[in-house]
This record gives sequence, C-alpha cells and structure tokens, in this order.
Amino acid sequence: MTGEDKERGWVRRLYDWVLSWAESPYGATALFVLAFVEASFFIVPPDVLLIALCVGKPRRSLHFAALCTIGSLLGGSFGYLIGHQLYELIGRPIIDFYDAHEAFQRVGELYRSNLVLALGTAGFTPIPYKVFTIAAGAFAVPFVPFLVISAVSRAARFFLVAGLIRAFGPQIRDFIDRYFNLLSVAFVVLLVAGFFVLKYVH
Repeated sequence: MTGEDKERGWVRRLYDWVLSWAESPYGATALFVLAFVEASFFIVPPDVLLIALCVGKPRRSLHFAALCTIGSLLGGSFGYLIGHQLYELIGRPIIDFYDAHEAFQRVGELYRSNLVLALGTAGFTPIPYKVFTIAAGAFAVPFVPFLVISAVSRAARFFLVAGLIRAFGPQIRDFIDRYFNLLSVAFVVLLVAGFFVLKYVH
C-alpha cells in the first residue's frame, strides 16, 4: 500500500467516524464541536454530518444549520486567536501538518487586496477554512469585519445545504454530495461578478 493510499484510508475512516455520530443522540452536539474544530485545525468539514443529520430529521434542518454556523464562527474566532497570538506555538505546526504554506501566503495576499472577497469565498467553498482563519489572525485582519463577513458566508453555506434538504427531502442528498464543489464554484463566480458590478457599474 502506497503512502497516498494509506492517507486516503485514514481520511476515509475519519469521515466514517464523523458520520457515525448522525445515529447518536449526541449528533447535534457532535455537529457543533465538529464545526468548531474544523474552522481551526480539524480535517473533516462539518457538511458531511450536517447533511446526514438533516436527512435523518428534515424538520430540524434549519436548527442544525444554525448550530453549525455558530460552531464554525466560534471555531473561526479560535483560529484567528491562534494566528494572532499563538502562531509560532500552534499555528505554524497546523500549517506544516497540512503542507499549506503556499496557500497561507496566498491568503495573506488576498486579505491585503480584497478582504470582503477573500473571506466571502473562504466561508462558502471547500477551501480549508482553517487556513483563512489562522491567516486572518497572523496577518492582523481587523477582527470585527472578519467575524461579520465570516458569519454571512458560513451561514449562506450551511443554510443552503439544510434548506435544500428540508425542501426536497433525502433525494437531494446525492445531488449535493456529487455536485457540491461545482455549486461552490458557481456561487463564487456569482459572488465575484456581483462584487465587480457593485464596484464598477454606476
């Protein structure tokens, strides 16, 4: 077995372990914790558990989305703290673990060029959110704008997923699983286009 196969194997096991919480009475708590840790250091995105919980209890979909959003914002704030106060001690080892130094520097450049666009993109797409939160602290992004923009973009992501499942039921799950990355790219394209329209069209 190659190193790449082994890596895929343990990531798959992590995903399966995360999904197992959907059958637990503590699934909502697990979702909150997962959203928190993913925003600062953990590898598995909360969407996988959010989708499973929403499919199991569609009427509570918006409740799960709210929990996920709050957990992600608190975790993002913790990631910001790591970048701002504890980068050498904790932040750099996290970036080392994900081999994300190049992405980290690119994110810093994005923050300097357009904070709103950078955070709006980071909060919605599958781009590792932890890189953006730690970088926000390390590059001294103002905290209040960071939190407000993150709240809007993370809520848009999680409530869209939950809303689709609530509206269309379990059959939408396969569509979301299969096309989530494509939907994210489409959203970002619309976000960028909207930004330029607002900025340059009078």
